[in-house]
Amino acid sequence: MIVYFKTMRTRDDEKQTALFKATIKVVNEIGFATSSVSKIAKEAGVSPATLYVYYKNKDDLLVSTYIDIKQDMSRVLLAGFDPDGPLRDIFKQVWVHMFDYISKNSSYFEYAEQFANSPYSQLVDKREVEKYFEPLILVLQKGIDQKIIKDVNFDILKAFIFYPVMMLANPKHCQDFETSQANIETAFGLAWDAIKL
Repeated sequence: MIVYFKTMRTRDDEKQTALFKATIKVVNEIGFATSSVSKIAKEAGVSPATLYVYYKNKDDLLVSTYIDIKQDMSRVLLAGFDPDGPLRDIFKQVWVHMFDYISKNSSYFEYAEQFANSPYSQLVDKREVEKYFEPLILVLQKGIDQKIIKDVNFDILKAFIFYPVMMLANPKHCQDFETSQANIETAFGLAWDAIKL
């Protein structure tokens, strides 16, 4: 009697990191529609079959890459986060961290922006992404309760506090913006003034 043993392919962190980086690079270069599993695998230096060890399909790969970027961003934004500090200081720290993150990870940010404006965004469980930023959401609510921040829809608050940094830190949008401390302070001041009572 011959017994066949099915060998289980093991996961390799280096290969998964290579796939993550390759996905971002390929999508940023040619877009979501023309990106394929074979192109991404080739860029990562692995076989297309290897990709399926980590992801169910192309959709799963693209969604997972987006979620990984958001999780990474939340770790940076919330570094040293003190929910009991003065609200303006909390938001300034998060704002500066976000500026730094976008400036240093422009390819990640470009991917996330494209993803958010693509049909793939419908595949994301928004609650899964929001949980990474929950401490910030709770502080926003605290600011509203304490009548420090305007009591308006959360999406409006997020747009006015964070959209300015997303624009200014992205050289594709603001090529002539000088990232000096004075300019960053001025920009944050305007963003804060927009949401505070």
